[in-house]
Amino acid sequence: MPAARTAHLPVLAACLALATASAWAQTSPYPITPEQRRVADQVAGAGVPLAELAPDAPDSHTVQAGDTLWDISKIFLRSPWRWPELWGMNREQIRNPHLIYPGQVLLLVKIDGRARLQLAQGVSGNTAGDAVKLRPQMRIAALDSNAITAIPLHLIQPFLTDAVVFETDQLATAPRVVAAQEGHVLLGRGDLAYARGDFGGATDFRVFRTARTLRDPATNEILGYEAPYVGTAELIRPGEDRTTADGKTEIVPATVRIQQAKQEVGIGDRLAPAPQRNLERYVPHAPDQPMAGQIAAIYGDALNAGQNQIVALNRGKRDGVERGHVLALWRDGAAVVDKTQDRAQAIKLPDERHGVLFVFEVYERVSYALIISVKDPVKAGDRFTQP
Repeated sequence: MPAARTAHLPVLAACLALATASAWAQTSPYPITPEQRRVADQVAGAGVPLAELAPDAPDSHTVQAGDTLWDISKIFLRSPWRWPELWGMNREQIRNPHLIYPGQVLLLVKIDGRARLQLAQGVSGNTAGDAVKLRPQMRIAALDSNAITAIPLHLIQPFLTDAVVFETDQLATAPRVVAAQEGHVLLGRGDLAYARGDFGGATDFRVFRTARTLRDPATNEILGYEAPYVGTAELIRPGEDRTTADGKTEIVPATVRIQQAKQEVGIGDRLAPAPQRNLERYVPHAPDQPMAGQIAAIYGDALNAGQNQIVALNRGKRDGVERGHVLALWRDGAAVVDKTQDRAQAIKLPDERHGVLFVFEVYERVSYALIISVKDPVKAGDRFTQP
């Protein structure tokens, strides 16, 4: 069903999780503030002005396998991250925006200068020329693996293990690779490695190189320690310290098998337990309050970044940053000289918004964001705000 976009940004977080069905309300992991609920109710009741529709928004769209709410919003809205507004226009009928399925028809209904969303389905007519009757249809069901997803996860999945920040330099004391199978110096997938340290009962690990310090561009405060990701490993045999027949202590390291290797694993690389991931929490929404900060670093070795690259932000949980936050990138206005008067005068041009960030991982003092769109190269020190 086609849709529209509204100028009310706070509706994003609200529209995602509000539901009238009690089961959905009880299981929703997203807290809703009174202000978000108020704005969502306002949009749901009134629809949006026709002027807010994308210029080429179609009258209908049949959901296809592989569609995401993000993809559908690109068809009807100018900002795909604002897809929850599609649901906000018709919360009565589409109780759970995550339960939209391939084959369902999305309709854009325009009445009295406003646009509203309806869900419909063809129920008769298989012959050319037959009239097709469309009727609203609500579907309430348990979470189905066939339902379309909210955002294109392929944009962030490659970085879910790559981009990691530790609050302290804990890798300095983490289990370490001390030897390789058959004297190898570098290891790949399937190879055995030998490691020492406290494994803490874990069996699945990520492998990292020496961490680099992330600092705040403005205050020089240490925000965390970014560790270059190497691959994954599985503990297959614990190590032990045993006493030999002559009474000496013999150190036997643990044995791990390399499961994946983005880079070749080497002696001295560190092991950290692999965390569980919850992809359902990646929900685009705007911050509830004003927010501002700077790019702390470009991930990897690049000096500048572009679209679909990731950056570290100097704001984290303590600053109110959440997974799914959408932020605006700003370019500093250039310093120029006004020569239009008798005396030349130095001036600074206004800052210009030139990109969009999508936050996908949040730590206490730093966050990672994907550059969704950008006009100019992004560099450390560039600033961001709420959209």
